[in-house]
Amino acid sequence: MSVKVIVGAQWGDEGKGKVVDMLAEQSDVVARYQGGANAGHTIIVGDRKYVLHLIPSGILHPHVTCVIGNGVVIDPDALMEEIRLLESFGIEIGGRLKISHKAHLIMPYHKLLDQLQESDQKIGTTGRGIGPSYIDKYNRTGIRIVDLLDRDGLAQKLRRSIEQKNQTFRKVYDAPELDVEKTIAEYVEFDRRIDGYITDTTAYLNEAWRSGQRIVAEGAQGALLDIDHGTYPFVTSSSPTSGGACTGLGLPPTAISEVIGIAKAYCTRVGNGPFPTELVDETGEKLRRLGAEFGATTGRPRRCGWLDLFALRYSAMINGITEIVLTKLDVLSAFEELKVCTGYELDGRPVKYFPSDCSTLDRIRPVYQTLPGWNQELTGVERFEDLPEATRRYVEYIEEVVGARVGYIGIGPEREQVVVRGL
Repeated sequence: MSVKVIVGAQWGDEGKGKVVDMLAEQSDVVARYQGGANAGHTIIVGDRKYVLHLIPSGILHPHVTCVIGNGVVIDPDALMEEIRLLESFGIEIGGRLKISHKAHLIMPYHKLLDQLQESDQKIGTTGRGIGPSYIDKYNRTGIRIVDLLDRDGLAQKLRRSIEQKNQTFRKVYDAPELDVEKTIAEYVEFDRRIDGYITDTTAYLNEAWRSGQRIVAEGAQGALLDIDHGTYPFVTSSSPTSGGACTGLGLPPTAISEVIGIAKAYCTRVGNGPFPTELVDETGEKLRRLGAEFGATTGRPRRCGWLDLFALRYSAMINGITEIVLTKLDVLSAFEELKVCTGYELDGRPVKYFPSDCSTLDRIRPVYQTLPGWNQELTGVERFEDLPEATRRYVEYIEEVVGARVGYIGIGPEREQVVVRGL
């Protein structure tokens, strides 16, 4: 019985979509466990590029069942557009997609509130209503998929919620109010369109696990954006760590057999918040250009910097990472020498643990180790032993500092451009 949890080990955008797509080939079920349409998981197959926001990255494999778990917040418009787009590419969705009846819905007022709040306090959200939807979830005032089954009850809940939110829009933001009846009609129609996908996914996943099916639990964002363990308040509104897979899917912790952490060979971050190894110079621009570092969801340019092994070691600790997938190693081929952060200093003294507050992170000084670059292309390499010596040393150094084995190495954007490292 195998449940592999896929976590972003940095600030997101590590290349999880490609990894999940790769692992899905040898899996039966791929289940997304948190986040919403703020994710952008990119898979390149031939000359076609797929960017998935809600539907799990195993959907491109016809034999895989894809699950959107109870921990995900669902934007009906984004979901239906994604289904339509995939079907236009000839990908069969019917019978292969299962959506938790306990998942919460993103409402129009969540999106509007997110955008208004972001204009006041720059956290760096995508403005897609993710945070406000989770707020309503924990306030116990959210609308769940299961609520769509009772249309009279849905209308009553929506009227109450929209009337409350309209007061906020009017009194706090001087913004236009939402039409209650129009919103009710839209969500009743959404219920009709997705009815065939709704499932008790908790029961389904547990039955699949106990029957020996191979399950991949797909996280969004990254561990350093975790609501509890990330660089708060510049974090996401859910738990993208491995623990979030259990609460977001209803699988027990004993079901997890592996935790695979996805990490770039350098670091990036979108939006605001601490970034100790950020390079605001020509080197940072070079990383952005060579790595095509622009958000798959928002198109925003990503901040770029050297690999932060101090932060990665922290991520490995809180997630229990058993194996690392190192992505975009080919981007570093154009550098004569490489720096990796191995520790932090604060006021001239070494920092023992990853800081929990942004004010400290803003003041720390990264301690770097300089390693030689390899200055040659990696395209076409299939075995770890055939990589340049300096490349192998870079990978081995990561393992030494972090304490987790690098099992897969991405050397290009294409589906097959992965070096699988032998035992």
